[in-house]
Amino acid sequence: MAAAFRSVLRAVTQIRPPAIRIQQCNLSTVRGLFRRPFRPVPVLVVTGGGYYGYQQYKGKPEVEGAAPVLATPSQLTLKRRLNTLSRSAAPWRRRPMAFLYCTLTTRALRPLANRVALYRSFPTRVISRVWGKINAVDLPTFLRKPIYSLYIWTFGVNMQEAAVEDLHFYKNLGEFFRRRLKPAARPVCSSSCLTSPADGRVLHFGSVKNSEVEQVKGVTYSLEQFLGPHNGTAQADSFGDGLLSHPDNDLFHVVIYLAPGDYHCFHSPVDWTVQLRRHFPGSLMSVSPGVAHRVKELFCLNERVALTGQWEHGFFSLTAVGATNVGSIRIYFDQELQTNTPRYRKGSCHERCYEGEESCASGVTLQKGSPLGEFNLGSTVVLVFEAPKDFSFNLKTGQKIRVGEGLGLLS
Repeated sequence: MAAAFRSVLRAVTQIRPPAIRIQQCNLSTVRGLFRRPFRPVPVLVVTGGGYYGYQQYKGKPEVEGAAPVLATPSQLTLKRRLNTLSRSAAPWRRRPMAFLYCTLTTRALRPLANRVALYRSFPTRVISRVWGKINAVDLPTFLRKPIYSLYIWTFGVNMQEAAVEDLHFYKNLGEFFRRRLKPAARPVCSSSCLTSPADGRVLHFGSVKNSEVEQVKGVTYSLEQFLGPHNGTAQADSFGDGLLSHPDNDLFHVVIYLAPGDYHCFHSPVDWTVQLRRHFPGSLMSVSPGVAHRVKELFCLNERVALTGQWEHGFFSLTAVGATNVGSIRIYFDQELQTNTPRYRKGSCHERCYEGEESCASGVTLQKGSPLGEFNLGSTVVLVFEAPKDFSFNLKTGQKIRVGEGLGLLS
């Protein structure tokens, strides 16, 4: 018995654990990790699940006994659209579309206010500064034509109107965005008292009512908050009435949206004298029509430069509103103006009065059609002006318009 026990013990002690082989990590092993094929479905599952979890976390807890929250027609339409796409899509896209349909439930489609608040929290000013740096980087000569051609094809740019049609002439994206036009490309309408200051699309126009302006149909903002306080408005019944120089006149406005493919310079729409410049640092959200319909007082939140003065019928103002990647607003006769800089705090106001200066005692005089300023990409120009009550616009909402074309007439 003892001999058998000793033999078993000897056998156990002679057993050695297997050697652990540690694979050495070298450069070829790391490169092999990047050669693995990209699988979009797991990435979609992770991002979609994270978004769904965020929406559930941000959602308010349901109150016991409260009426159930019903889906809006737009939410149901989106669900039906996703369901249709998941059925009719190609096999390689069917699974991602089906996942979106199952993940974006009616409860996950929260009210629009939550999404707007999330969008407003984006660091759009920093993004625009970075984009401005990228625009200023000179491109190699062999890359200019393919990059600019892609931009022309995407946004429908008409290079036949450009003063220099050779794409190799523009050293960087900034120069291409701010390209000049041929002298005869934008004739100024002499029969109209008010002409378009920029190329773009008319978002809204009409008379100013209750000191509020419509940025798009049904979405308004305060005129006082947009232009800032003015002398003489405190004694008037309303801010708009205080701007009028004659009781038989009214205030009118027109909003023109500049798309990325449009001509990015803006011109003087009338013969007038600029007396005051106000710079309002702010956010740089998109000013596209889709965003303007959803974000109330968008033009008051975004960074803007307001020029106010007088024309033959009284008060006149032109405001250049910045947008995402358009933090740079330049006024040709004001070299002190610097927009989207870190030293300016959002919500502040910085003004300069041109009256009384040595070079222009009564203000800066501008002729109709003369170059006034430029954007870095595309944005919005808002005109607010005083005119006789028989003034009428000859425009349509959504109409494409160009610099120098007439906006309205006096009966």
